[in-house]
Amino acid sequence: MDIVFSDFAEKELERLPQELKSLFLKHFEKMIVAPPRKRMKHGIPCHVDKVTGQARIVCEIRRDTIYVLHCFGSHKEYERWYRSYK
Repeated sequence: MDIVFSDFAEKELERLPQELKSLFLKHFEKMIVAPPRKRMKHGIPCHVDKVTGQARIVCEIRRDTIYVLHCFGSHKEYERWYRSYK
């Protein structure tokens, strides 16, 4: 599988601390082998994957490509984005 980053995801990834960024990069390697399966609620056409207890990756899977839409460093950022869809 291939991974493609959105502009938002690239900017969010750049703003993360180096320790968290390295965890995200390792997680992307795992996603290539085993794509995320957990879908979001409320009809949002995305998948969500936990990197740490707080950090999340929001992505969309189409055929053999994973499109990374957002990289959230904290659960607070993720919840703010998630509530915008409700």
